[in-house]
Amino acid sequence: MLKNFLTVGGWTMLSRILGLVRDQLLAAFMGAGPMQDAYQVAFRLPNMFRRLFGEGAFNAAFVPLFASVLTKEGEAEARTFARRALGVMLLWLLFLCVLGEVFMPQVLRLIAPGFLQSGERYALGVSLSRITFPYLVLICAAALVAGVLNGLHRFGMAAAAYLAFNVVGITAILFVSPFLPNVAYAAAWGVTASGVVQLGLLLWAAHRAHFGLMPLWPALTPRIRLLVRRMVPGLVGSGVGQINLTIDTIIGTLLPAGSVSLMYFADRINQLPLGVLGAAAGTTLLPVLTRHLAAGEYDAAHSAQNRAMSYVLLLTLPAVAGLLVLAGPIMIVLFGHGSFTEYDALLSAQALRAYAIGLPAFVLVKVFSPAFFARGDTRTPVYVGISILVLNFILNLLFMKPLAHMGPPLASSVAACANVACLAVLLVRRKALQVSGGEQFRMFKTACAAALMGVCLLGAQAFLAFPSGLSVRILWLGSLVGLGAVLYGVLLHVFGIMNGANVLARLQQRLRKRRA
Repeated sequence: MLKNFLTVGGWTMLSRILGLVRDQLLAAFMGAGPMQDAYQVAFRLPNMFRRLFGEGAFNAAFVPLFASVLTKEGEAEARTFARRALGVMLLWLLFLCVLGEVFMPQVLRLIAPGFLQSGERYALGVSLSRITFPYLVLICAAALVAGVLNGLHRFGMAAAAYLAFNVVGITAILFVSPFLPNVAYAAAWGVTASGVVQLGLLLWAAHRAHFGLMPLWPALTPRIRLLVRRMVPGLVGSGVGQINLTIDTIIGTLLPAGSVSLMYFADRINQLPLGVLGAAAGTTLLPVLTRHLAAGEYDAAHSAQNRAMSYVLLLTLPAVAGLLVLAGPIMIVLFGHGSFTEYDALLSAQALRAYAIGLPAFVLVKVFSPAFFARGDTRTPVYVGISILVLNFILNLLFMKPLAHMGPPLASSVAACANVACLAVLLVRRKALQVSGGEQFRMFKTACAAALMGVCLLGAQAFLAFPSGLSVRILWLGSLVGLGAVLYGVLLHVFGIMNGANVLARLQQRLRKRRA
């Protein structure tokens, strides 16, 4: 499981790094203003549906069913099921896409009501949204093919294909912009083109795995009906985070121009650890839990869940400490260039700190949700999800005036904490989550190590003033990040959480194997 976790996490990390480059270009060319706001809303719309229909509810319902059919009935029956599911998905998504293209002005009135105050921003948002919306069809189909590859335990290509989004996006921004009215149009076309590339790569990988996925004509077979029944309630249960972010965007459009942009760039930095660890945990844990539960290996299922919790907390908690302390310098070094001023970067850093508070909760939701999905229960997260949505909306209304661009991120963080607490309590009551006292103490020591690292970084930052000049600032920030990593590793060793000598020995052994 750890190997698969690291494989998915590694590819996702590379994708996030390329995504960071793409976001730096967006910030430099468009800054934090009406054009950036319009593009971010245009991208958020298909991205929300992707998380809901593709990676969220559909994947949560499809992967356990596919794995079960593959194990019990063989590859031929599993392939037929996947092809039929792909046919049904494409028909539904194409219908949704046509509706979206026709009624996009009305949709923008709903998800970006603040744009109506500026006719230019509203018109640009409608145009860009019509360009990006077909991405919904392409990326959801790609998510299904990736789910098949994950079910076949081919995690690498399924994760690697998503690099195409950022590679194509960077290419479009740099080389297509001169031929279009502005860079926002180039970025929007890059989104849709990347969907074509991602789907093509995944279909090619499935073909290489001798698992071709030409879609079958849609038919509501008993198995497809079961898939739909499991999927529908999961639309809320697995997509609470995305819906909350969409609510943040709606509220953000009602704030001063540029607020959506400030929150977006803060969220992109927050998504580095969240996307890597959350995607790795959720992607690898669901098939593992499904297999153990189908075989009646309940102790093994509990062990897998606890290992996933331990891994994500070990890596998430130091990220929280680092982001809280170094948010300002991080945003200035990464985005404080071109049209995105240092003042904009400091405002965005405030939103980043608000997001970082809820980072462990955001990731743990990805760990706890598969425990329900693997047991065929997609309903329970719905009831929790509806409550969380209501809570997030109320908090947004309470925070938006006094906290401005920090309000929606803080509301999402508080809602995520409530979400993970509810899921954990329900799993414990059902005896689906059993964490020993020793494991709880280990998690507590991990939190203490991260907190001490954060205090040391705060002292180092006060002692070493933030310099001027980009190259010196990069060196300064890299030095503090390196210092934090070393301190955290030492503290983990001192607290007995991991043995430094054993870790080095394993790394040396793996290097020797690769050389051999």
